[in-house]
Amino acid sequence: MKTTIALILAGGRVDELSVLTLYRPKSALPFGGLFRVIDFPLSNLLHSGIERVGILSQYRSDSLINHIGSGAAWDMIGSQRGITMLPPMKGTQSSDWYKGTADAVYQNRDYILRHDPDYILVLSGDHVYSMDYQKMITFHERMEADVTCAFVEVKSDGMERFGQGLIAGDDPEGGLLTRYVEKPSESISPWASMTVYLFNRDTLRYIMDEMMRPPATEHFGRDILPVLIDKKRICGYKFRGPWAYTRTIDEYYLASMDLLSEKPLLGLDEWPVRTNLDNERIRDRAPALIGPGAQCSQALVHHGCEIQGQVHNSILFPGVRVKAGATVENSILMFDTVVEQGAQLNRVITDVEVAIGANAVVGTGEATGVNKEYPNLLKSGITIIGRNTRLPGGIRVGRNCIIYPNKKEAEFTSLTIANGRTIK
Repeated sequence: MKTTIALILAGGRVDELSVLTLYRPKSALPFGGLFRVIDFPLSNLLHSGIERVGILSQYRSDSLINHIGSGAAWDMIGSQRGITMLPPMKGTQSSDWYKGTADAVYQNRDYILRHDPDYILVLSGDHVYSMDYQKMITFHERMEADVTCAFVEVKSDGMERFGQGLIAGDDPEGGLLTRYVEKPSESISPWASMTVYLFNRDTLRYIMDEMMRPPATEHFGRDILPVLIDKKRICGYKFRGPWAYTRTIDEYYLASMDLLSEKPLLGLDEWPVRTNLDNERIRDRAPALIGPGAQCSQALVHHGCEIQGQVHNSILFPGVRVKAGATVENSILMFDTVVEQGAQLNRVITDVEVAIGANAVVGTGEATGVNKEYPNLLKSGITIIGRNTRLPGGIRVGRNCIIYPNKKEAEFTSLTIANGRTIK
């Protein structure tokens, strides 16, 4: 039987998620009321029977390490299975941190050679999707491929953010990859890279031994694949299952809110997603409490939540409290957020342990004007509040605002924050 190990690229952050990734890599970002983004590829691996996993972590790894724990949440403990955290190897030069996808894998060649697998599956840790990797492996074997890259069909809007591949033939599963361009200025294909690569052992050795010439070969998509197409048999696998990209605030918000729809794209019950219930004390929290005068509709409400006010079309992570007279609409409140009496929230994302003072109004007025400091980042009317920030009672915060983490009540010199303002 062929053996496969997986490497999850989980170390980066993106500026497009603003204060939500100031203290964590994107892969550790809370999603869906209970999970972290990395739970999705890890659960995919569990269901696909791939049990030897290395996580390539770099940026502010503490939250990710705490979340992964021993790997027990994904049943990856044993002599022949397990999760290994793989930070960069700090060597004799100042440039020894991971510089790209290919460089990250190259730095962990000893880990790969030690396990000596037949296949190496390299995954991005920041996509939200449900995928059986064994189907991709079966396609890879049928095509007698040296490398198989997974692609997903994406609408033309925003295609410039993805690597794109031309896939030959009319096979619904995929075909030979005849061209690959990383983030082209003009779209060449509707098929966008998922940053999911399956390598034969000998092909990956060839790449590491013959093609890795730092600093010119840091990324698989930009540096390796376009050249490798003429040297090896590269195939494109067409993934047609549920998938969401969460690179920007708008994408994260829309992917989250889709979970509240009647038929969500991500059927979390059909392809169960595991998470570490010991992280954030999820397992130890009491059941959610909905008070006698509370109203709650079209919402995800989890362990330890207490609702005495109104919650509509919103996602509440464990430990969120919404007190009497408070209203939360169209919002995402992460772990242990507290909304005091009479406060009103609309289209708000709070990070963990945020406190909203009594009678505060956040997300008020029309969504006029973009965020003045980050106009390309925030323009759809969402307001973001960083972790451990406490808004004073009676404050009015407009739309498209960003409030940085760890702000205390006394630091707010005005009780009015206009649309588009950033408070650091």
